[in-house]
Amino acid sequence: MAINMRERLNGKEILGIELGSTRIKAVLVDENCAVLAQGSFAWENEFKDGFWTYSLEAVRSGLQKCFESLNEDCEKKFGERISSLASIGISGMMHGYLPFDENEKLLVPFRTWRNTTTEEAAKKLTALFGFNIPQRWSVAHLYQAFLNNEEHIGSVSSINTLAGYVHFLLSGKRIVGIGEASGMFPVNCDSKKYDAEMVESFNALVSDQGWDILKMLPEIALAGEKAGFLTEEGARLLDPSGSLRPGALMCPPEGDAGTGMVATNSIRPGSGNVSAGTSIFSMVVLRAALSEVHEEIDVVSTPTGENVAMIHCNNCCTEIDKWVLLFESFLNNVGLKMTRNELYDAFFSSALSGDPDCGGVTSAGLFSGEPVARLDDAKPMLLREKDADLSFANLARSVINSSFSTLRIGHDILARAGVGIDYLNGHGGLFKSGKTGQQLMADALKTEIRVSETAGEGGAWGMAILAAFALNEYRSLQDYLDDVVFAGNKAVSAFPKEEGSAGFEKFHARFREAIELMKGMNNV
Repeated sequence: MAINMRERLNGKEILGIELGSTRIKAVLVDENCAVLAQGSFAWENEFKDGFWTYSLEAVRSGLQKCFESLNEDCEKKFGERISSLASIGISGMMHGYLPFDENEKLLVPFRTWRNTTTEEAAKKLTALFGFNIPQRWSVAHLYQAFLNNEEHIGSVSSINTLAGYVHFLLSGKRIVGIGEASGMFPVNCDSKKYDAEMVESFNALVSDQGWDILKMLPEIALAGEKAGFLTEEGARLLDPSGSLRPGALMCPPEGDAGTGMVATNSIRPGSGNVSAGTSIFSMVVLRAALSEVHEEIDVVSTPTGENVAMIHCNNCCTEIDKWVLLFESFLNNVGLKMTRNELYDAFFSSALSGDPDCGGVTSAGLFSGEPVARLDDAKPMLLREKDADLSFANLARSVINSSFSTLRIGHDILARAGVGIDYLNGHGGLFKSGKTGQQLMADALKTEIRVSETAGEGGAWGMAILAAFALNEYRSLQDYLDDVVFAGNKAVSAFPKEEGSAGFEKFHARFREAIELMKGMNNV
């Protein structure tokens, strides 16, 4: 999306904010979703009392600093601060657990998606519902706290996600988009509501507690629906200077998975997207519901309420970064200089000249456990056959292949379930160094991988698109994306190559053996 070069702000601008794991980002767009200005603020999670968390004070101050950064960009470009907005959309890292009492007091610190402390609850709920409940889902956290008989349980009146909570702060409305709702509690994509049978089953399971889960969950809204307006209190939270006026339309808040689908135009059945950065996940919009439960596959929803198969893996580009830093250190020690960007380019470009099977070199660059691989903990490994060709190119290709090898395990499950994928739209750091990552992933997943010119815009832009859509009376979100947002958008495709796919099969067999070796080491 080209940057709009208008000279002044006119009050018709649209704001998207995303609270990601390491950065809060704000994107201001015009009526056609062209980017006008951007702002950001870096933050980090804390490990406190056994949980990964962010404090609510960090949420509030981070929002203000991010919005101030956006205003600084506006002052630089337009000579003025933001005084009014047409609409606002809030996104955040997926799911997690924010429990409140009847007075909206947070009962325990925010438990993020990163926590893997709900295995017992997730397994019991999966068996009860006949539907996969991942550990990071809000209902898993709630039920685990119940099983643990945690002190706060008797006071829980409502639960929310980070996106839903920030939306509440700005609008006073306890509403989430259906995509975000589908990671709190299972939704029925026909009724567009929380699944009634599962609601009844859960209430019966915790009947001694006297809960009604429907009263505890936020209201569901679909993309395009109105979800409140920016209040005076919300305006002062975002902009303590007093420049921002209340009244902007608030669209339903969505998680980072939903905004990624929108930002890559991946909500059509048979399409999907793959986000490859510190972690990696793919979202495939299903033509029909899965007939069986697969613990490795999360079934969530698009912002319009269509079934999506989500494969989420904890490990992706970290090992690539480690090897690049190693070679940087080597060059420094021998008195040679290359910029880090030049090193990344050399690493990726060399990988394409490596042997299709990586010459017998196997990287298993896993730093944390991988539920998709049934791996509780991990130890990064580099293995090689006795006669392996340990060249720089083969090492680079092996390390990059490793970054999406656990994702391939999930895609194999989808293939066996008869799920066809027309193409995947790629975005994230893996795709920034030329076409290498794109081609190797196409070979690995045996699927066309597209990377568009807007692939770097990210979730805050996707949230701004949803906020813009809420102002329109367009036929459908898909039509709006095709006709307005992505009209004329250029994309580059990589198609699987027979030799590359055959070589990856050999590499992946060795990668799976490395995972089994890790499992054995964990049991020692």
